[in-house]
Amino acid sequence: MPEQILSFRDLRVYQRAFDLQQAVFQISKTWPREEKFSLTDQLRRSSRSIGANLAESCAKRNYPAHFISKLTDADGELQETSHWLSTAVACEYINAGESVKLQTGIEEIGKKLGKMMSMPEKFSRDN
Repeated sequence: MPEQILSFRDLRVYQRAFDLQQAVFQISKTWPREEKFSLTDQLRRSSRSIGANLAESCAKRNYPAHFISKLTDADGELQETSHWLSTAVACEYINAGESVKLQTGIEEIGKKLGKMMSMPEKFSRDN
């Protein structure tokens, strides 16, 4: 029998997204001050929005279209996070090793989101 999802916090994808947001926060602490209101802010906001949209999706999981819509929003924020991380690499704020680790996490989260979107019925409160 599959695990019952009582809260968005029970989702492994949410846990990975939260880990990603915290890694982004830690790594961006050392960036130049002039990036505070541009790259740093944009990256932190998009990474935090992934988990926030996952949380909202759980509240709507008995309504497949709304559930998928919020998951799509989470995926959009995930892709934005990937873009900003690539920008940070280009600006030499992140080294290649750090980038690979973060991008690998992004790919893992993306696969999990795709799987959830392809079978929303598995996440209904009735299951």
